[in-house]
Amino acid sequence: MGEKNILAYFRSPEEAEVVAGKLNSLRAIDVSIDRFSRYPEEGYDVMNSIAGSGSGLATTFLQQTSIGIPGAEILAAADPANSGMSHGGQGGPTGHDILLTAVVDEEVHHQALQFIEEAGGLM
Repeated sequence: MGEKNILAYFRSPEEAEVVAGKLNSLRAIDVSIDRFSRYPEEGYDVMNSIAGSGSGLATTFLQQTSIGIPGAEILAAADPANSGMSHGGQGGPTGHDILLTAVVDEEVHHQALQFIEEAGGLM
């Protein structure tokens, strides 16, 4: 039999882990869970100048350009989600920033998709 690939998005790692356990019970060939972000690197501290929780875009820009390498901090600080006027979720409007990737046999593909839908995942 052939193999099928699945990409499913979840709101939390716990939701994805429940599905991963079910996929492993179907003898999935490969299952992985990762978090992704709209920014190219993690580890930055987003400053929220409107909400008053940091020094804001100007200081972030000066800190980055003083070393000559503008980074993801500028992109993050300029994002509308950082304005304090939106929900500020990392995953954008849907909040689905957890990616479950799986490879399953064709014969169990439909059942695997059903597990994902029941858990609230998006495909």
